[in-house]
Amino acid sequence: MCCGALLRTAVWPCTPKRFVVAAPEFPDLPCFPTGVDLAEALTSAARQLHETPTPHSTLDTAVRLAVDLVPGAEHAGISLIERDNRRRTLAWTDEIVRAAEDGDPAGENRPYWERLWTAPVAEVADSEGDEGEDALAGLGLRSVLSLRLRADRRRLTVLTAYARKPRAFDEAALRIGRLFTVHVGIALESATVREQLTEAMRTRDLIGQATGILMERLDIDAAGAFDSLVRASQRENVKLRDLARRIVDAHNSPDAR
Repeated sequence: MCCGALLRTAVWPCTPKRFVVAAPEFPDLPCFPTGVDLAEALTSAARQLHETPTPHSTLDTAVRLAVDLVPGAEHAGISLIERDNRRRTLAWTDEIVRAAEDGDPAGENRPYWERLWTAPVAEVADSEGDEGEDALAGLGLRSVLSLRLRADRRRLTVLTAYARKPRAFDEAALRIGRLFTVHVGIALESATVREQLTEAMRTRDLIGQATGILMERLDIDAAGAFDSLVRASQRENVKLRDLARRIVDAHNSPDAR
């Protein structure tokens, strides 16, 4: 297909929104008399989180570290929860976490998750005695500690630790968990920004290639070629990046040679 046809026939998808999980703020976090071991553990965890190359790998690392760092934790997961109770598990240490977080019928939610819309932490001391938590008890998960990574009007991002023993999470677990979520939030934001910058660089290079192709094919200068791309994207409701990719792909296809 020629460049002109590509400019006429491209289709515009919705522009994705920027996804950044900001570090939570805990102004009410009490002073915690940490020892050298805890300080070193949190420093090591922060280093491992910041070495992850993508947001997805940051989440995977975070749930593994949560089990290592939070006293009493045996399993952990990170979920995205919508206001209409739609939810998606983003990372998990093992399948029992997916069963706990995704096992409810659509439209239903864990009562402790509901509390996170107004509080940074929610707990279940013993699922066998907590109304509405029979599904957790059926999985053998007796204690739950949920910590809010991010909240806005539409969605929650939640880190949840689970244990098979009742009342497994004490005050120390709560405080360490809240400190840990700060590190997770910062690392996740950093990984997201890096990914976005990498994509922006790729987009710039792609648009540059497409501009060069149009300059050659249409015998126009760089400004004219770029203006043609912009006008086509606006006229046809197609993202500039996607239009540029189609032009480059068509130019590099065997039929174009």
